[in-house]
Amino acid sequence: MNKREFLKAGLVATVASQLPVKSQAKEPVAVNKKKAMKNWIWINPNLKDTDEDLKTNYAAYKAAGITGIFFENDSERHFRAAKAAGIEAHRWIWTFNRAERVADHPEWYSKSRNGDSCADKPPYVQYYRWLCPSRPEVQEYLTSTVNEILTKDYVDGIHLDYVRYCDVILPVNLWDKYKIEQTKELPEYDFCYCEVCQAKFKEQYGKDIKAIQYPDASLSWRLFRYGNIIRVVNAISAVAHQHKKPITAAVFPTPEVARRNVRQDWTNFKLDGVCPMIYHGFYKESVSWIGDAVAEGIHVLDGKFPLYAGLYLSDFNNDEEVRSGIQYALKNGASGVSFFGRVTPSVLDILKQESAAFKA
Repeated sequence: MNKREFLKAGLVATVASQLPVKSQAKEPVAVNKKKAMKNWIWINPNLKDTDEDLKTNYAAYKAAGITGIFFENDSERHFRAAKAAGIEAHRWIWTFNRAERVADHPEWYSKSRNGDSCADKPPYVQYYRWLCPSRPEVQEYLTSTVNEILTKDYVDGIHLDYVRYCDVILPVNLWDKYKIEQTKELPEYDFCYCEVCQAKFKEQYGKDIKAIQYPDASLSWRLFRYGNIIRVVNAISAVAHQHKKPITAAVFPTPEVARRNVRQDWTNFKLDGVCPMIYHGFYKESVSWIGDAVAEGIHVLDGKFPLYAGLYLSDFNNDEEVRSGIQYALKNGASGVSFFGRVTPSVLDILKQESAAFKA
């Protein structure tokens, strides 16, 4: 499967994902408009694009207010073309969900509460192979990987994805697809219970996780796993800042959802910006929920770094819903948006108009 096909495959009829929900989005907050607005696109560079295609496409992005691109793969030609158009070119990487070391280092991979390793028994889909963040060699592997990427002069920054544990709870719109009811945490989807994690937890908290009757209810066990991800992210952040290049991350939509579903406490990451994936259709929420999610993130971040609302274009029924989504994000404190999906000329027109209105 390609990037996020796992998630896209689970989206049911669009109407079902647009259930009417009363919005709790706040009234427009005071925004520091002196701070530059930034907008992003997640994209996988098409190596078949001609130089003229790149020049045309990136000029259109720039004119519409796109200030940066997260490139999923390395292509010097694409990066330099974006930079020539005045757009930041950042490398977007998968962080903990990486299968390339399964053959030579299967011990690096996370184990479920059942004791199964995702090296040979991945949950949900075959490409879900999650590195264990407790292991120093995993941290070293990731920091050295990022260091190598950032030595390239055409790479402006690093963007982290899959910077978390495996989903112990999927977005509700995927339950039917995978024939799962995750109203509670199920052991086969709860990671990481490997020997290293057990030993480090016992050293830190004086507890044996196997002796805890309900590990899913253990607050110290949960904090331990939040801390594991935070530690590795912040080590990667130090590498990025040594190169004097920014680091951002794609994260789950709100601090509460991130901690509950994937053990990700992103408000304590040392970043230069964050892109919560506020994909409202995945959670069977209406467009207005984008504003709710942004407001929660802004409140908890308390000014640590900018938040750019990640919008999944396939979740919107029409262009006016896209417009509303952008407006909900900006009015509730987002410093811009990031698009995932097919960015049409009409979407670019809407972004241009809303960006101008925001800055006015």
